[in-house]
Amino acid sequence: MAKNLQISLLMDFYGEMLTEKQREVIEYYYNDDLSLGEIAANEGITRQGVRDSVKRAEAQLLEMEERLGLAKRFRRIQSGLEQILDAAEKIEEYNSQYIYSHEVSNEVRRITEIAQELCDEE
Repeated sequence: MAKNLQISLLMDFYGEMLTEKQREVIEYYYNDDLSLGEIAANEGITRQGVRDSVKRAEAQLLEMEERLGLAKRFRRIQSGLEQILDAAEKIEEYNSQYIYSHEVSNEVRRITEIAQELCDEE
């Protein structure tokens, strides 16, 4: 996963655990794509101060993920739900082409609805 995407995802999970200043700097740097110099000028601090803040925040986000694993678990669940939806689609297709069973069709629909609901919650 690209570093920008990784940090953005970690911000979604752990951003509130950073200081307000760290959150702002990380958001400027990763989400708004501002340079260290631009952030420094906007915030009235040195470029080195911005860099240090970004590096500290990145380290904290990565440490939190290492300890808690919420983002990794989220990605695993999303992948599993996608696989469940793909499998349900294949079962429905097979059912309609070869052995049509109303009961199988209803169960596939139920599986699909539950998986979709879980995807929407995430």
